[in-house]
Amino acid sequence: MNDYIKLEIFIPESHFPQLQKALQDVDAGHIGNYDSCLSYSPVIGTWRPLKGTRPFIGEEGKVSCEPELKVEVTIKAENLRDTIMAIKAVHPYEEPVINAIPLVAIGL
Repeated sequence: MNDYIKLEIFIPESHFPQLQKALQDVDAGHIGNYDSCLSYSPVIGTWRPLKGTRPFIGEEGKVSCEPELKVEVTIKAENLRDTIMAIKAVHPYEEPVINAIPLVAIGL
């Protein structure tokens, strides 16, 4: 029933160009006769690195509050695994936040 998934990806703005290229390479954001379709908006993310982590930004035990981009892209459900792998290959965080949301329909 759910042929499409919307991904929400939170990433530092410095890594957006690499993410955009990685998404293009796996055909994420292909809707009808258009490709490379995505949206992004600025957000503020917070997190606290716990013992044993190696954070890209922040210090162990201290809450960080930093600007990020929330990137939203629609993918075919069958491409989820390859898309996640492509994202993780360019994402600087140890634990990237990637939300996969099944869509009932697209392009209504």
